[in-house]
Amino acid sequence: MDTILSGMRPTGRLHLGHLHGALKNWVRLQNDYRCYFFVADWHALTTDYAAPQEINHYSREILIDWLSVGLDPSRSVIFRQSRVKEHAELHVIFSMITPVPWLERNPTYKDQIKELTEKDLSTYGFLGYPVLQAADITIYKANKVPVGVDQAPHVELTREIVRRFNQTYRPIFPEPEVLLTETQKLPGVDGRKMSKSYNNAVFLSDSPKEIEQKLSRMMTDPARVRRTDPGEPEKCPAFEFHKVYSLPEEIETGAKGCRSAGIGCLDCKKIFIKHVIDDLAPAHERRRQYENKPDEVEEILARGNQVAQTKAAETMAEVRAAVGL
Repeated sequence: MDTILSGMRPTGRLHLGHLHGALKNWVRLQNDYRCYFFVADWHALTTDYAAPQEINHYSREILIDWLSVGLDPSRSVIFRQSRVKEHAELHVIFSMITPVPWLERNPTYKDQIKELTEKDLSTYGFLGYPVLQAADITIYKANKVPVGVDQAPHVELTREIVRRFNQTYRPIFPEPEVLLTETQKLPGVDGRKMSKSYNNAVFLSDSPKEIEQKLSRMMTDPARVRRTDPGEPEKCPAFEFHKVYSLPEEIETGAKGCRSAGIGCLDCKKIFIKHVIDDLAPAHERRRQYENKPDEVEEILARGNQVAQTKAAETMAEVRAAVGL
């Protein structure tokens, strides 16, 4: 059975974008792979080093979200990055052999430097986070990494680091392959990409009432100024929720009603809002159970940390021998 690894930074509450962009796929992958899923708290420091107060809180919150949507600790190793110190040790080894130009050409690095102008990102940690990412992947000898197309360059950089290490010392690590995942992208309530930083997200932990309130006021086709104005579904951000949640006949009815002005935007939204609430109901029930059993959550994390640390220690013993330490 091949090994896969993936993780998320604990920088905020998880939302529907995370659910359809990654988590539903992670749940499916548990059936076919040996899975390692980790809370990437060291990675959170790359952009939020000046305000780390919420990292512990969000680390626990996203763990509960993972368990709520169906990640199974009996089938997957679920752990916290900073509890496995071997990640940092391998990161140091890799940093010795990684050319700086490899990091500077990283498209995500360039984009975030431009976008996150309110933060000082002129740090090695931010420039070098792909090296830590490479250590995260290879410490468990992961064969595949589930990512979207935009994240594929990160895995390619890991492959380059692996090749350089294996050629410089001796072959220890497999070159991880990209496991491209088809993601269903949902816009935020303002039509932009769903993001906590845009204050436009529907969170997995939102109550049914909060979900209804948020989605009821979601942006629609700007051409529909009045109830009697016809619209175009493909220009309506809210219609993307129909594509993900609604039945085929509901999608067809909504599209026809929009183009003919036969249905109002709010009535159209109510159709998929019900499906969103129903779809999240099992996760909400499991979340309540875990929130009422904090010790059980800690035990799950402790077991995952131990399993991950044991495997990471085995790998680092090989690395130290190869490097001569």
